[in-house]
Amino acid sequence: MSRAPSDANLTTYKLVVVGDGGVGKSALTIQFFQKMFVEEYDPTIEDSYIKHTEIDGELCILDVLDTAGQEEFSAMREQYMRHGDGFMLVYSVTDPVTFENIQNFHGQILRVKDKDQYPMLLVANKIDLVRQRKVSEQRGREMAAHLRVPYLETSAKDPPVNVDLAFHDVVRVIRQQPKEVKKKLNSRKGKRGFRCTVL
Repeated sequence: MSRAPSDANLTTYKLVVVGDGGVGKSALTIQFFQKMFVEEYDPTIEDSYIKHTEIDGELCILDVLDTAGQEEFSAMREQYMRHGDGFMLVYSVTDPVTFENIQNFHGQILRVKDKDQYPMLLVANKIDLVRQRKVSEQRGREMAAHLRVPYLETSAKDPPVNVDLAFHDVVRVIRQQPKEVKKKLNSRKGKRGFRCTVL
């Protein structure tokens, strides 16, 4: 019988879920980790989740930080942006303001990372709210092309749409990075960040 690999042999990917308050960041994260839909909106300050998973045949550890979207917590953003290996940029298709603000999150990540490109995925959430939709798929795809990031539409509601795919796709984008990025990930095997949950 083959033994499961120890944590020390697994690559840990630090993923950060960013976007305005109320776009469904926590709903997506909880649906991915706990397979349940959270109906009520409870503003997050910062929550960390860890999961062992297999993506494209490779076992790994996902260390996911669900962040605060509210403006009063914006001072915390630079800190988590420094440590993230990949980012999910989430907006709600029912709220054009959250869509427009994606460019601010994108720009801030690149500024903190001091890069002109970094692993990110643009996520159009709440596609189950068809009648309330105000941001079309075409506009979402145009924004993704402008930012040079992949695009995905999701719903955290049961049954969920593309939720697992979203988290896995961020890892796939990270894996496509140049060798020096992978070297950093490999040097961190078995080590974890984002350990604390701020209450």
